[in-house]
Amino acid sequence: MAPINILVVDDREENIVTLQALLERKDIKLFTTTSPNEALRIAWENHISIALVDVQMPQMDGFELVEMLKSNPRTKDIMVIFVTAISKESKYVVKGFGAGAVDYLYKPLDPYVTSAKVDSFIQLARSQEEIKLKNTELENYAIVIKHSADIICSVDASTLRIKTINPAVEDLLGYKQAEVYGKSIIDLAIESDQDSFKKRLGQVIKDNQKFSVFEFQFNTFDKSIMWAECRVSYRNKVLFMNISDHTPQKSYQQQLIKSKEAAEYGRKVKETFLANMSHELRTPVNGIIGLTSLLRNTGVNEQQNNLLNMMETSSKSLLGVINDVLDISKIEAGKFNIVRSSHNIREIIQSVHGLLKFSADEKSIEFTISVDDDVPENLIIDSLRINQILMNLLSNAIKFTDRGEVKLKVSVLQKQGDNVKLKFSVEDTGIGIATESLSKIFDSFEQAEDDTTSKYGGTGLGLTIVKKLVELKGGELTVSSQVGQGSVFNFINWFAVARTVEKKPVKKSKTLEPFTNLNVLVAEDNMINQFMLIKMLKDWSINVEVADNGSVALEKLKDGDFDLVLMDTHMPGMNGYQAARAIRMELEEPNRSVPIISLSAAAYEHEHKEAISAGMNDVLPKPFEPEELHKKIAELVNKSNNFTQTI
Repeated sequence: MAPINILVVDDREENIVTLQALLERKDIKLFTTTSPNEALRIAWENHISIALVDVQMPQMDGFELVEMLKSNPRTKDIMVIFVTAISKESKYVVKGFGAGAVDYLYKPLDPYVTSAKVDSFIQLARSQEEIKLKNTELENYAIVIKHSADIICSVDASTLRIKTINPAVEDLLGYKQAEVYGKSIIDLAIESDQDSFKKRLGQVIKDNQKFSVFEFQFNTFDKSIMWAECRVSYRNKVLFMNISDHTPQKSYQQQLIKSKEAAEYGRKVKETFLANMSHELRTPVNGIIGLTSLLRNTGVNEQQNNLLNMMETSSKSLLGVINDVLDISKIEAGKFNIVRSSHNIREIIQSVHGLLKFSADEKSIEFTISVDDDVPENLIIDSLRINQILMNLLSNAIKFTDRGEVKLKVSVLQKQGDNVKLKFSVEDTGIGIATESLSKIFDSFEQAEDDTTSKYGGTGLGLTIVKKLVELKGGELTVSSQVGQGSVFNFINWFAVARTVEKKPVKKSKTLEPFTNLNVLVAEDNMINQFMLIKMLKDWSINVEVADNGSVALEKLKDGDFDLVLMDTHMPGMNGYQAARAIRMELEEPNRSVPIISLSAAAYEHEHKEAISAGMNDVLPKPFEPEELHKKIAELVNKSNNFTQTI
């Protein structure tokens, strides 16, 4: 607590000493002088709260000194107590009070009276200081409120009518202050928000909330709408409200929502288009591959077999392009999964080498692989994606190399416990890539040069897929190249070392055993796929019936008994999903529980999940190999005792 400054003015030193002895205490600070002029200086330079002034002094008496103090704005609030030995007549008292004194002390001084009076004025001085401080704060608050960009108002809690409001109401809502005094705050809200606004304020009052924030829409004077954020406090039966204009933020937020919805709609349109494209492209490819397989079993000569090989190669090439486009879409949509398990990395590398060696031999290119001895044999990896990365990098290297060699080197960069950092390097002596083109070769549908596609073919998706796969796996892909000398692509990543490796599945026999007593319903709208499936199933001694759509399939199941249904998901009218749900919900047993395999050209995981949730037992994406279909049929029907498979 700051001390109170007290000034003692008396022309006699002994009187000052007496007053000092009476007033000495820790919460005051005494200034003393025998000169009125010196007293004026002290009062000017120090914040004096109380002055004890002798009346009779030479040169300037006490009355004159006090009149001078009261005439100056800086010293006019000093509380003056006259100390006098002259008569106590009324005229002197009146003169003293007229000069500005607040009280008198009479000589000789009574110690108790003097101490009590000075103490009461000290308390009064402290109260005045506090009042001044509060007034200053209030003045500052008033300035802030007056010039605030937000509407600040007080509202009667019982009537919800506005008691006070700042000028911002005119800037934000267009109303004069006088127009809204006494008006219900609820009337400022738009009509559709008024009930909820009233309830919200009622809740603040009921719960005696010290602070609450909510949003409502307010009407402006010109009938436009302002989004308002209301910050409300409730005290002493009054609501204190701060209302901010949130229209720009709300507009931006709504634009973001619309943009998100548009992006979501665009994503769904894209997914739907790609799903349809997948179905429309995979369905005929499935027919071609299936018919190729059937033709091989009809007894063909060498020339015809070569033609079938070319047909199969072309079909699988087309399927590769379809898969590239779908992979890019899945990665961009965040629906591309990395599934890791233990695999032999050397076997994967050898498999890739074996698949691409024929292409290298055709171009008379030396194609070599080198795996360092310290590379662990078994790793926890996604073998499918590692295979995809290496196939893309190596097939690219072979494609763009006309002479020389292509090398795959695998080396260990670092080891930490059960983890190893490997570097896969693909080097070629091909056409190379210009420095200015290196930045765009990983972009979708881009090639290093404009005429690359016409010279070498390709979609421009291979390296894009590689880069995205590497990033998904947490790895790093770098490239260095010189035009005319070749390129080096490096794929670096950490891998966990596996203690054991998954056993490779037993190779399937090319001879697919027939079934007996097996009735299968094929729901397929494509005639070529119908023909292919009928031929394939009859070769396995299966009794087959065909339905062109889901409705026909449902009717056939109502009229006959089947051991299995092969259901295409994309069919006109009732599609495969709808048909499967109807079978599970509308039919009686045993057909209600008939096993259903989805033979779909759909490539998206969510479509596979939809097939299972619709009631199908398994999914076999098109195109498929006969062995795959045979295996799934055997797995499902072996759960039933209605048939036996011929051995």
